[in-house]
Amino acid sequence: MSVSVGLSNFAGSIGIGLSGVDGRTRLRVGIAFGFFEGLMPVVGLLVGQALAGTIGHWGRYLGAILLVLTGTYTFWQARRSSHLDDDAHGTSTLDMRHLVLLAVALSLDNLVVGFALGVYHVAIALAAVTMAGVSVGLSLLGLELGSRLGPRVGEFSEEAGGAVLVLVGLGIGTGLI
Repeated sequence: MSVSVGLSNFAGSIGIGLSGVDGRTRLRVGIAFGFFEGLMPVVGLLVGQALAGTIGHWGRYLGAILLVLTGTYTFWQARRSSHLDDDAHGTSTLDMRHLVLLAVALSLDNLVVGFALGVYHVAIALAAVTMAGVSVGLSLLGLELGSRLGPRVGEFSEEAGGAVLVLVGLGIGTGLI
């Protein structure tokens, strides 16, 4: 289950990695994605069946909409600017607000997972730590893959990253991811 719910983080991380990443970005993405991936099942367990079922049903769609909007905004910003906002190492900066929004959007479907874990009497702490750990690993793998693909995409790497986020959002919304 941890790999299944972490795959959206993997795909989203590829989009982030396309514009280049450094050690600081890797750390921030790993922590944010892992934190929310581990937190949401706990929240789902705590809010109970009725609320988790309602939120969980719409959570996938809300997360998908947020990802599509974020990807569209990223694409639009990249097209609007004449150059990337690069630091000295040639990596694009990722602000904290954008990162938290992505992490929350990618983990909303985990609310229902938390309820399911309670029904099946799975140790929630162990499940949350496992999901967070797998999410961090898949996120770092996605960042690395994206950063290696970035030079091949060239000057359109930020637009490609936005497009990947839109595609991940559409995949989550349609149930493909």
